[in-house]
Amino acid sequence: MRKWILALALVQSGANAQQVADLPKDQNVLFWTQDQRDTAFRAMERIAKANTIAAGGPVLALQQGKPVKLELDVDAFMQHQRNAGLLIIQDGRIRFEKYALGYGPDGRWTSFSVAKSLTSTLVGAALKDGYIKSLEDKVTVYIPGLRGSAYDDVTVGQLLTMTSGVKWNEDYADPKSDVALFNQQRPEPGFDITVSYMRKLPREAPAGSKWVYKTGETNLIGVLVSSATGKTLSAYLSEKVWKPFGMERDAAWMVGATGHEISGCCISATLRDYARFGMFILGGGIAAGNKVLPDDWLPCATTKQADIGVPGRGYGYQWWTNDDGSFAAQGIFGQGIFIDPKRKLVIASNGNWPLATDPEGVGAERQAFYRAVQRALDTED
Repeated sequence: MRKWILALALVQSGANAQQVADLPKDQNVLFWTQDQRDTAFRAMERIAKANTIAAGGPVLALQQGKPVKLELDVDAFMQHQRNAGLLIIQDGRIRFEKYALGYGPDGRWTSFSVAKSLTSTLVGAALKDGYIKSLEDKVTVYIPGLRGSAYDDVTVGQLLTMTSGVKWNEDYADPKSDVALFNQQRPEPGFDITVSYMRKLPREAPAGSKWVYKTGETNLIGVLVSSATGKTLSAYLSEKVWKPFGMERDAAWMVGATGHEISGCCISATLRDYARFGMFILGGGIAAGNKVLPDDWLPCATTKQADIGVPGRGYGYQWWTNDDGSFAAQGIFGQGIFIDPKRKLVIASNGNWPLATDPEGVGAERQAFYRAVQRALDTED
């Protein structure tokens, strides 16, 4: 995870002082011990300042369905993945649910970059509500602080697909990388901390021509949505999804040094509410009988808009896409919401992988698990 997460935790006042004191001094969650992560991942909103994503109204009940019969040992899979929670919902019914690592159905767990997919969904809502006019609008229309920078030629759509062409280094092992520095620098007076950093970056390719994963740009999307709507991301998510769709518990969204939610990361919610968000997307973005998103939003957002150099996979509007029509929100250390419209399937997972990212190890194992669930559903009577 990003170096700035722990930095925020240490600088915010009024947090749980004992928890902060017990954290490592290197200010990088990548170097937390496994035990520290097990504790902190279910208490991030108590370590750092956060806004509330309020629930309210009738809760969307999740009915029990027939347990899914899998060809693998799920307990062994969860243990190897270090899953804190694993929930399979198919056709609106729970087919599997289990917790570990001291976590349970009433607890909250951090999203890490799963939040990116929720942030992009708020762009769709803002389009539907008329706050954002078009994805072809230049981002500087909504973030004037970027005027005169490499973002002058970048559209809202290119920001969503991470194809701005602006140079960025997302190497978590490099202490001088952009992702390590952008939330630790002192912002210019009057500028959001992300805008202050991003406006100084150079261009490396024409806008729209090159995909590079950039957490900083998702944070810009959050600033853009807040600027366009005049609302915090937490309030807007509560208004459009959390309350009307029937989430069971308030969630929390960590806030950066200059007051905006850290939109590339850091929502804390229950596993069931992460799954409910997957159901909201699966159901076409309808909450309380109202369409939250434009008619063409999800067909574009959840299919390949950018080539990431991996056969069979791509990147949509902050969603990782598969050529079979499934797609996922993903966060480091094993957070995920996998959605397969063909099978009416949602798989939500929280965890604490041994490594932040491990595409050839536990990452590949998770992909194999998704395929095993698909096969099991396909062979049911």
